[in-house]
This record gives sequence, structure tokens and C-alpha cells, in this order.
Amino acid sequence: MDNGGIQKPVGGGGVKGHKIFDEIISLENLLAAWKEFKKGKERKADVQEFSLNLEDNIFSLRDALKSGAYRHSHYISFFVRDPKLRHIHKATVRDRVLHHAIVKIIEPIFERLFIFDSYSSRKNKGMHQAITRFRKFAWKLSQNNTKTVWVLKCDIRKFFDSVDQETLIWLIRRKVEDGDSVNLIKEIIHSFKIEIGKGIPLGNVTSQLFSNIYLNELDQFVKRELRIKYYIRYADDFVILSGDINFLEVVLRQIEVFLKEELNLKFHADKISIGKWHKGIDFLGYVVFPHHILLRTKTKRRMFKRATEKNLSSYLGVLKHCRSYKLKSLLVKQCETAGDD
Repeated sequence: MDNGGIQKPVGGGGVKGHKIFDEIISLENLLAAWKEFKKGKERKADVQEFSLNLEDNIFSLRDALKSGAYRHSHYISFFVRDPKLRHIHKATVRDRVLHHAIVKIIEPIFERLFIFDSYSSRKNKGMHQAITRFRKFAWKLSQNNTKTVWVLKCDIRKFFDSVDQETLIWLIRRKVEDGDSVNLIKEIIHSFKIEIGKGIPLGNVTSQLFSNIYLNELDQFVKRELRIKYYIRYADDFVILSGDINFLEVVLRQIEVFLKEELNLKFHADKISIGKWHKGIDFLGYVVFPHHILLRTKTKRRMFKRATEKNLSSYLGVLKHCRSYKLKSLLVKQCETAGDD
């Protein structure tokens, strides 16, 4: 791949003038990373084991990093269904603490480069903020629901498995000009592969940041080259809104070429669609209409299958973002009945 085809984002060159690596491996940062990492995991056996000798483990990790002896350990592989089957690769506690330490220092460097309408794995963003933004765009384009709004929906095929590792490293090196930090990040990236030079693991907190760094190139192309105003991305899903269906068909082809030639990515052919907003747009687990939002049917079925008294509050949190009075009542009744049995 010719990396020269990707344009530098606005904001100047890489970060210079201080040793980012020293910040990453500082005891203060490693301990802060541990505190962040362990939230909600205190009962896990591997986390408890690491915690028993916390000081020794943190000092040992820092010494290995400082001397250049650090090597990323193996992953534990397993599958989860949420709802589709996902292959998760879980690193050791030691490595995951380091992942958090890296993200704490380098994320601010890249955060200022990201577009406003990228909503995955970012502070004060998320699915519900993306849907709110989608509705704002749609109402503006429709001129208060008096004009047709077309929505292009796209999904990148096997994104995490398809990330080109050398391209990712190049994108990071372009902004982080500290050799020790880049070498450490390379160690993290090269610790995993689907095939030679391909893939980042579902399960690493670093992968969430890496995915945004990688797909920021798509975001910049859409916003700066194609000059598309009504664009929203969440992870590897994105939508573009327009009053002109022909315009969407043209930009779809342009984006497809960019993904293939610059990022070695492809669309999921079965998950490309152009639909009318007033007929409902299936986006991030909800179906969005002009005057209301419904829960996606598949999500609804999964919810009733999995809901218990223990997780009821989290499901009710999902339902508060859509028209769901009857659903809430039925879900609560189901959990209460099951609890009586």
C-alpha cells in the first residue's frame, strides 16, 4: 500500500519536545491505569491475583518497560454473542494495565484530530448521542419534515480483522515522534494477528483508540475531500444523510474506492442500504422515525430472552431512549414472575 495517498490531518506534525515514553511508564501513570482498569473487575480471579502483589507487579512491569525487556504475553481466546458471534481475545492483567497506561497518554494527542461526529469509544459520546445527532441532521435536511431525506447506511466488513498493522503504525508514528513509544505501541499491535500483518483484537482498550485513529482517515476524507456535511460514524458503521439519492450513490462509490486503496478495507455488501427517513432507519439498535424511535425487533427479542431481576435496570436504561411504555411493563412483569418461581 502507498501510504503517501493518505493526507495528513490538520494540526501540524507529530508530538515532539518531550518523552512520551517516560510519561507512559511512570509509576503515577501505571497506578492510575491500574485503578481505571480494575473498575468492575475486582471479583475476577486474575485481577485479585495481580492485586495481591500489586506493588511488586507494577514495579516489575515498569522495570521491564524501562530496560526494554517487556514483551506482550499471549491472549486467551473465547466467543461472545451480542447479538452476533464475536471472537474476543483477552490479554493478561499485566498487559491490560499497560494498555490503559498507553491510552491515557496518547489518546489526547489524537482526540484533537478527530471529527465531532465520530461517536464510538470517546468521552461524552456514544450511541445515544449519535442518534440524537442523526435526528437533528434529519430534521434540518427535511425542513421540518416537508422534504424527503435519504439515508445511506454502510458497514465495513470484518473491520478489526482487516486493519493493516503497518498502516496503523504509520498513522501513529506520524503524530507520535517518540521512538520508544512507537516501539512499545508496535509491540502491542504485533502481539496479535489474524493473518500476517492484519488485525487488531476485540478486547483491548488500545484497539478502541486504534480503530478511531485508523478510521479517522475515512472521516477526514468524507469531511474534507468530499465535503459531506451530514455524516455520522459509530465504530465501523456510518450514515450519510442527503436530500438527493443520486448524490449518495456517487459518494458511496468514492468512499468504496478510498477504503480499498488507502485502508485495505471493504464494505459488507449485505449491509449497504439507502432508505427514506420517514419510513424508519435502523441505526445502532433502534429504528429512527421523524416523530418517534423504536427498539429494533432483534434487540427486543434478545432483551426478553436475557432479562433477569439482576440486569433489569440496564435494559430499562436502553428502553428509556425509545417509545417503550408497553415494553417496559411487559419486561418488568416477566422478571417479577421469574423471581417468584
